Amino acid sequence: MSWDPLQHEILEALGHTVYRTAGPAPTVLPDDALLHALLRAAGRDADAADAAALCREWMPTARLRDPAAKRALWPRLRALRATTRPR
Repeated sequence: MSWDPLQHEILEALGHTVYRTAGPAPTVLPDDALLHALLRAAGRDADAADAAALCREWMPTARLRDPAAKRALWPRLRALRATTRPR
């Protein structure tokens, strides 16, 4: 679990030691409105565990001006969205 700076401060004030987890740093997504819209269409948000991997896997957003590229992407987004629905 990662703690924000305020939580760090509060935990330390309470006498707790806050350790950092070893491992890769979280990937920061670019602040691109189209990428965020695509994540929402896939049923994800920017904080989802697989959000960065999905954004790397998708084509560059500039290609989405091409109607054929959009048509090719929508079935994948629908399939991702279907996997997030509760059954």
